[in-house]
Amino acid sequence: MVLLDRRIGLLFALFLVLLLAAGGKAAWLGTVNAGGLKERALGQQTEDIEVTARRGTITDRNGLELAVSEDAITVFANPMQVKDPAGAAGKLAPLLGRPREAVLEELADSEKGFVYLARKLGPVRGAKVEKLEIEGVGTVTEAKRTYPQGRMAAQLVGSVGTDNYGLSGIEQQYEDKLGGEDGKRRLVKDAMGKPVSIIDSRRAEAGEDMRLTIDSVLQERVEAVMGELGQKHLPRAATAVVMDPRSGELLALANWPRVDANDFGAAPEYARQNRAVTSSYEPGSTFKAFTVAGAIEEGLIRPGTSFDVPSEILVADRRIGEAHDLGARTLTTADILAQSSNVGSVMIGLKMGKARFDKWVRRFGFGESTGIGLPGEAGGIVPRPAEYSGSSLGNMPIGQGLAVTPMQMAAGYGALANGGVLHQPHVVAGERDPGRRVLSERTAGQVSRMLEGVLGAGGTAQEASIEGYELAGKTGTAEKPDPETGGYSDFKFFSSFIGYAPARDPKLLVAVMV
Repeated sequence: MVLLDRRIGLLFALFLVLLLAAGGKAAWLGTVNAGGLKERALGQQTEDIEVTARRGTITDRNGLELAVSEDAITVFANPMQVKDPAGAAGKLAPLLGRPREAVLEELADSEKGFVYLARKLGPVRGAKVEKLEIEGVGTVTEAKRTYPQGRMAAQLVGSVGTDNYGLSGIEQQYEDKLGGEDGKRRLVKDAMGKPVSIIDSRRAEAGEDMRLTIDSVLQERVEAVMGELGQKHLPRAATAVVMDPRSGELLALANWPRVDANDFGAAPEYARQNRAVTSSYEPGSTFKAFTVAGAIEEGLIRPGTSFDVPSEILVADRRIGEAHDLGARTLTTADILAQSSNVGSVMIGLKMGKARFDKWVRRFGFGESTGIGLPGEAGGIVPRPAEYSGSSLGNMPIGQGLAVTPMQMAAGYGALANGGVLHQPHVVAGERDPGRRVLSERTAGQVSRMLEGVLGAGGTAQEASIEGYELAGKTGTAEKPDPETGGYSDFKFFSSFIGYAPARDPKLLVAVMV
């Protein structure tokens, strides 16, 4: 009996200990860990989905839409809730445009609580998915970026990725403005884990609209001409810039080959480049105008200064001749520019010397980016005087031995055209740049008059003249460097032309590089 009472007492004591422990656990669960349990329970009943903000619209100067955001349907799934993965995959795959096996692989992974099955489907296919009412599969509306004008200004406008973040062009450069602020949606589920509603826990803030300075009519025409050039001459690439030289405002920026903005990633890498700002090249004879302008401003020469120009000139170890041997002759500064004399231009460069030549090259903005605000802009390559070789003043005054971008050349010629003010090029409407004076109005006018002669009788670009219009400009042809020989190729060239009109009151400037 005593033994039985002792056992009962021990059992009672054990029961009391367990009861106290359970009470303590309950108290801890109800007070100390209440917040944590609540969060776990809430997490089991809800699921957060990031919502990409609607991007701002990009238009041309007249409001024509170049990039817009449209509603699209994104399909997601909770594999843990999909009862028949094989059957669901068979129904979904044709609508999602994906192989059945790929969809099945994702739906059969029951360890995952959330997977995207397809991003940004069109509304018709999205509606068909919704009608299937497959348990564990849901949809959400997202913004999809589309480009209504297709190939127009594709390299300039740029592209976005699947998550709507800018990857190139204006889309990338102005991501902070266009992108807005992403939001969050909370997917509420019932006790069985089935989605019952979607609420916005943080609303997405739409991005700002952006108007460009580009004129779509002019842009389309320039691209058409570039296309004709490309089909006829089959260059690897070409680019053209149309600018208002009075302000630096871009009216057109075209690249060839054209690419489809709605399938940007399908184009080869070289075609996706905006070569007006990313490509550096040796400008050749178009650079001679800056050599002449600097020498005139320094007081070393005048438009009528005469030079006894030999058929060739030796500078250190380099012998420079003319493109066409015309023998020794007497030329004025104006003749040298109009006839694109290599020897005469080198003689002017030698008059300037290293320091003054370098000063004027950099004063026109070469050797640094223009600041146009487009991704990947190159600054070109301009050696410092300390880096000059003995023959540098035998090639740099004629546009060899240094590299520039088409945008730099357009900006530099803009200063010659407008009376001596270098403007920062811009492509976003509303941006204003007062510019900086780099040349006296008188010198700019003198060089501009000489550039009229290039398109006149006896000039190197007289075939580019247009009856009834006063034009000024300069052609350029430069041999491409040959990496195998360390010299220049005999059959690969950069060809360029820069001109503006009307010559005496310029409103349009065109720079083309092929």
